[in-house]
Amino acid sequence: MSIGELAERFGLAPHVLRHWEAMGLLVPAARVNGRRRYTRDHTVQVMTIIRAKAGGMSLEQIRELLAISGQAGRREFLQRQHAELERRLQEIAASKALIEHIMECRADDFTRCPDYRRVAENAAGGPNLHENTCVAPEHSRRPPT
Repeated sequence: MSIGELAERFGLAPHVLRHWEAMGLLVPAARVNGRRRYTRDHTVQVMTIIRAKAGGMSLEQIRELLAISGQAGRREFLQRQHAELERRLQEIAASKALIEHIMECRADDFTRCPDYRRVAENAAGGPNLHENTCVAPEHSRRPPT
């Protein structure tokens, strides 16, 4: 397939694939009559790069991963990446819990909500925000919206 066809499969601009080739991330395509021709192997390589980027890896880290020979070295490298993803997932879960609390909070100003304030002041922990114990004294008689 042509560079345009491969790029289109992934919603990329062709110059992205050229850049990845120049960086050593994508094995250069064979040239037929001076034009790059890509194979199914290139499709797998592009998907690998896209997934690694989505997982937070920089292009330099992806190049390092692709250059590692041997399962032990690759596993060690990926264990570090896995730990980073776990850390990011915890941050995302904490953010999601705050958003969920704000959506259910009965206070007109959620920043005044005691539960929200406790969590905001103690970013390392706080109450279980899935239990909506929001107490908004000035609004406590109003039904939740």
